[in-house]
Amino acid sequence: VLLMDEPFASLDAQTREIMQSELLRIWRATRKTVVFITHAMDEAVYLSDRVVIMSSHPGRVAQVLDIPLPRPRAAPAVRQRPEFIALTGHIWDRLRISSPAREPASRS
Repeated sequence: VLLMDEPFASLDAQTREIMQSELLRIWRATRKTVVFITHAMDEAVYLSDRVVIMSSHPGRVAQVLDIPLPRPRAAPAVRQRPEFIALTGHIWDRLRISSPAREPASRS
C-alpha cells in the first residue's frame, strides 16, 4: 500500500501533470494499492478507480464514487471526456452540499 497525502499540492501545473502521469506509470507496473488524499477534484477523478468524498465537521464518508473511466488514461484526452467532466462536477456538488458555509449559523 502506498499512502500519499497531498503529494502534488505545491507543484506548478506542468510538474503536477508529469508527476500524475508518473504515478499512473508506477501503478501500472506494480498494481499496488494507492491511498491518495487530495483536494483537487480533477486529480482525484484522473488518478482513481474509486473516490471517497468526505464531509466536514465531523469528517465522515459522505459518498464512495466508482470512477468508470477506461485505462490507460492520458491526461488531455481523459480530462475532455463528458464522463470526466460530469464526475468532477458531481464531486463539487457533493462538497458544496456538505460545506460548513452552507449550514445555517447556530444561534446562541
